[in-house]
Amino acid sequence: MFHNCMRMIVKKYLLVFIPFCALMLIAGISLFVNAGQEKKIAVILHVSDAIGPAISDYIHRGLKNAAERNAVVVVLRLDTPGGLDNSMRDIIRDIIASPVPVILYVAPSGARAASAGTYMLYASHLAVMAPGTNLGAATPVQLGGLPDFKPSTAPAEDKQEKDKDNGVDEKQEDKDKSKDKPAPVSGDAMNKKIVHDAIAYIRSLAEMRHRNADWAEEAVREGASISSENAKKLGVIDMIATDLDDLFRQADGWWVNVNGRDLELDTKDVTLETFEPDWRTELLAVITNPNIVYILMLLGIYGLFFELANPGYVLPGVTGAICLLLALYAMQVLPVNYAGLALIITGIAFMVAEFFTPSFGALGIGGVIAFVIGSVILFDTNGSDIKVAIPVIATVTVISAAFFFIALKLVFSAHRKPVVSGMEQMLGSIGQVINDFDHDGYIHIHGETWQARTQYPLKRGYLVKVTAIDGLILTVEPLKEES
Repeated sequence: MFHNCMRMIVKKYLLVFIPFCALMLIAGISLFVNAGQEKKIAVILHVSDAIGPAISDYIHRGLKNAAERNAVVVVLRLDTPGGLDNSMRDIIRDIIASPVPVILYVAPSGARAASAGTYMLYASHLAVMAPGTNLGAATPVQLGGLPDFKPSTAPAEDKQEKDKDNGVDEKQEDKDKSKDKPAPVSGDAMNKKIVHDAIAYIRSLAEMRHRNADWAEEAVREGASISSENAKKLGVIDMIATDLDDLFRQADGWWVNVNGRDLELDTKDVTLETFEPDWRTELLAVITNPNIVYILMLLGIYGLFFELANPGYVLPGVTGAICLLLALYAMQVLPVNYAGLALIITGIAFMVAEFFTPSFGALGIGGVIAFVIGSVILFDTNGSDIKVAIPVIATVTVISAAFFFIALKLVFSAHRKPVVSGMEQMLGSIGQVINDFDHDGYIHIHGETWQARTQYPLKRGYLVKVTAIDGLILTVEPLKEES
């Protein structure tokens, strides 16, 4: 009886325990399979502006985020007209050092990777363009451009004339030879140094990624541009993709070299995660705009000037200090020409000096000239097109000059007005004699009694005019002869 009961109990619990064990086994297998099939992430970065400190910071943090999330690839969608050389080089260093492969994708159709964008494309692990896009024009830009010093062609022309007379035509031969020789760099020694440095840099990137180095040199030396189709034919880029799905389909299985090791891309069924710019990037993008920096700097200088001229107002001083600090931070990451900055400060100082010590316009006009020149050359544009817009300079200059010259006019008008307070306002005033006197006595003037001195006998009630002041004694004379 006891054994039968035990068998029934065991049988009953086995009916519950066996399914439970089966469920646990299935769950364990499922977890194991899911662990082996970890989600593949592709981080998407969007850049559609000039390359500057804000973009550099955004890409740096985007690549860091991708590495922390073990992303399989980073896609940098690019549409840029170029930008700062220093920021571009920072981005390229980040791309080269990234443990996650970087695909630079020039998109959408109509986008471009000009100037700094071309260098970034050559540095990427995989270079891709959308149809209808272009890249190139990578020649470093200088302020105002440089004169194009071309060698004289007269000797060559004379030689061609002589060769024609002798029945020799070397024109075709010269063309064939010129194909093997790079075009000479025009301009002075500084321009040549900048261009040759840029050529060496982009060729090193091309050789590292096994891309067309000759066309890269042409893009720098001659400012050449190229379409996506021709770029693919010449080996400048690796592929053309209409969209991200097409890109991932073509890139799957592609071999790239990441930090010295060959890596096969696995972009099939990836999950896209876009790394959006945060408030820090947006703020940096705003305050590093050269026009905004220029305005912030002037607001800071003017704010502090008004606070020092009128102590106690507080608001101009606080606003000026904040604006000036923001401007100084932005100037720290922008290529500031300190000669231009010094000229702006000097120009403002001259205009202020005109306000306090009128020089009939000499200081004011000189200040305006120094201010304009300093504004134009405020940023060193070697290798970039960062500069203050001419309309902004014109507007600020007109407002500044108008303010100081209006203030100057008010000062002159005040000097021409009669004195209405103090001792000087007594001169020419009319008073009335209180008591008869011949030389010294008292008069009533401006509601007060003053001691007066005269050379004429005066009677009570006479009207007198003040002609001089000696301390607290007024010299007077009769306003008219009294009978």
